Amino acid sequence: MSGAEFGGRDTQCVYAVAGDNVRRHRNRVLANPNKNAVFGVSVIGSMPWLLAIALLVGSGCYRRVITPKHLPKDLVAPHVTNAKAIDLSRLSGFASTKDFIEIGDVIEVTIVAGASDQGPLSIPIRINADGTALVPLLGSIPLAGMRVEQAEQIIRQQAMAGGVYVNPHVTVVLETKDANKVTVIGAVENPGTYELPRSSSNLLTAFVAAGGLTSNAATNIEVRSPAKQHFPLNRQRQNRLANYNDANQHVQPVSRSVKINLVTASNAGRGVNLKDGDVVMVPEMDQNPVTVLGLVKKPADYKLPSDRDLHVLDVIGMAGGLTSPVADKIYVIRRIPGKPEAQVIKVSYHKAKRVRRENIRLASGDVVSVERTPLTVAFDVFDRFVNFGVGATTQVPMF
Repeated sequence: MSGAEFGGRDTQCVYAVAGDNVRRHRNRVLANPNKNAVFGVSVIGSMPWLLAIALLVGSGCYRRVITPKHLPKDLVAPHVTNAKAIDLSRLSGFASTKDFIEIGDVIEVTIVAGASDQGPLSIPIRINADGTALVPLLGSIPLAGMRVEQAEQIIRQQAMAGGVYVNPHVTVVLETKDANKVTVIGAVENPGTYELPRSSSNLLTAFVAAGGLTSNAATNIEVRSPAKQHFPLNRQRQNRLANYNDANQHVQPVSRSVKINLVTASNAGRGVNLKDGDVVMVPEMDQNPVTVLGLVKKPADYKLPSDRDLHVLDVIGMAGGLTSPVADKIYVIRRIPGKPEAQVIKVSYHKAKRVRRENIRLASGDVVSVERTPLTVAFDVFDRFVNFGVGATTQVPMF
C-alpha cells in the first residue's frame, strides 16, 4: 500500500510522514531510471512503501479495506461539473416589470385642478416598507404592487372620497427604481458589490454583473444575508409600556445562510432571488491532485480535469500504464471529509477493465497505488532471470 497522505490522527497523523518518504523515493526513482532496473535496488527502494503501510496500520489512521461494491454513498466521488456549462438563465427567479411600483421606489405624484381652495400638487414620494405612499392632504395610500395606471386611479378615488378635490387629474411617474446592493465574491471574473434592480435581483443578474463564473468555480455556492436586529414583541411592547428590563434587554442580530447547488437549481428551474445586502460566495473547486504511485511507468501528481470525471483506469493511463503485466491489486486511499482517518478502497485492475462499477470515479486528493504482490515479485524475478540468461548466451564466444 502506498504511504502518501492517508488521513490524520489529531492534527496530522503518521501518514503525512510516510507520504513524504514515498514522495522522496519517487523523486529518486524518476531521477535515476537506469539504477532502478536492478532488482535489488527496486526491492530496497520499496521499503518506504512498506514502512508507510506499517505506520498506517499501527497508527489506526484507516478504516477497514472495502471494495467498490461496498463503497458507501457518502464516499462516492462527486461528478465533475464545469460551472460554465450550467444554464444560468434558469436561476433568474421572479422578475417584475419596470412598470410595477415596489417598496423603496420613488414616484412623482401630480394632482391638478378640481378644488377651489387647492392649487396643483406635484411632489416626489417614496414607497414605505409597508407598501404605502404618504400623499399630502390624502394620507397613506397602499400602492406597492400596482402599475402606475392603477396607482393614478387609486389616488384619484381617495382624493374625491375625502372631499379634497372634486374632479382631479392625477399623474404618477415612476422616477427611481430602488436597487439591492449585492456582493459577489470568490470564483467570478469581477468580484465586487453591485446594485441590482429589485425587480430583477436574482442570481442570474448577480453573476452577469460580476462577469460570469470562472472555469474553476465550484457548483456549490452560499448566499449569506446580513444580520438584522430582531425585536420580539411582547404584551408590554404592544401596549407601549416600557420598563427597565426591556430597556436593558440584549437582543442578538439574526443572520441567514443558504447553500445552493447550481446544477440542481438550474435543472429544477428554481430561481433564487436576492435581497439587499446579500453576499453571494462562489468557492473554487477543490483542486488537490491525484497522486499515482507503485507499479506505473510515470508516478506523479495528476491534476483533476475541470470538465469531466477521472477514473482509476484513466489516471493509470496518464501515468504511462503498468510496469508489470501481472499487476492487478490497486489501493485507492481517499480522505474522509471531517474525519481524521482515510478509507482504503481495493480495486482490481483487470476487473475494472471488464466491470464499469469497479473502475471507480476519483476524487480530489485521492492516492492511487498499484501494489506489489507475490505474483508480481515472482514474475519480476523470472523476467530478470530470463533476460540475464539470454544476455549471457549472446556473450558466449563461438569456436
